[in-house]
Amino acid sequence: MNTEPPIIVAEGLVKTYGTIEALRGVDLSVPPGTVQALLGPNGAGKTTVVRILTTLLEQTAGTAQVAGFDVIDQAAQLRGVIGLAGQYAAVDEILTGMENLVMVGRLYGLRTKEARRRADEILELFDLTDAADRLVKTYSGGMRRRLDLGASLVGRPQVLFLDEPTTGLDLRARINLWEFINKLVDEGTTLLLTTQYLEEADFLADAISVIDHGLIIAAGTSQELKQLVGGDVLDFQVAVRSEVVAAAAAVRSIGTEAPSIDEESGRVRLPVAEPVGVITEAVRSLDRENIKLRDLAITRPTLDDVFLTLTGKEIPAEQEAVDDAARTARSRT
Repeated sequence: MNTEPPIIVAEGLVKTYGTIEALRGVDLSVPPGTVQALLGPNGAGKTTVVRILTTLLEQTAGTAQVAGFDVIDQAAQLRGVIGLAGQYAAVDEILTGMENLVMVGRLYGLRTKEARRRADEILELFDLTDAADRLVKTYSGGMRRRLDLGASLVGRPQVLFLDEPTTGLDLRARINLWEFINKLVDEGTTLLLTTQYLEEADFLADAISVIDHGLIIAAGTSQELKQLVGGDVLDFQVAVRSEVVAAAAAVRSIGTEAPSIDEESGRVRLPVAEPVGVITEAVRSLDRENIKLRDLAITRPTLDDVFLTLTGKEIPAEQEAVDDAARTARSRT
């Protein structure tokens, strides 16, 4: 258990624009060396939180400190220990990829030789070595995005802020970035990540805060959030649809509440407290009634369920690509 004081602390953050309330009292506490995800739909307030914590925007009310520095009173000192990659690539088109990274390194106070060494590492990491000496205005959108992400890492920041970092990246680039994030965190970097993508938060984050309409509406680990929408469910389909009511009655005592029945499909869903042994017990109960099955499984709630339950919004259309990246990345570990 991490006993160090939090490296990011926000208390009662409020941001208003006239009558519009972008943030309505956001609290955050992030331990060092962890990944904190802000998960929410477009317009929820995620980017506003990041802009305040990175000194780009002053809050209307509330306080925030990052790495021990107040985001308003000690903004200059804070900028030297953080990295930021926003939603859109912020690179200089009239410089080469190498020149962009060296310039960022020099701004962080690195000597020219060290800045070039770091630039070489970043270019290799993001598969941009062959384009190192090309002007950025000749880069594709995906290449610019990768260069911008790389620039946020040049100074080896103590705290890294990534605002929807994988938007516009292909499968390979997503996986490379996620693997590099895990490496950074293993080395002690703290990361605050905003995302709309459920699998991204599930794969990377130690803790997740769900934000909607400027408020944190739920917070916890991935598993804790999934428990908000219910536990494990015994899900099965009978071979003979007319036996579905009898099948539900046969397994009723196994569950924590009454089963739900779909007579048209012959499917039964039964919430259960503990999945261990449930399948065996269910099969025995159904065998005693001579009820045959087409399929049977234990299903668990996902962050998709959490997101929809808490915000009432569907997941983004691009989610499938992120899901594929997460599955591929998990297969490597």
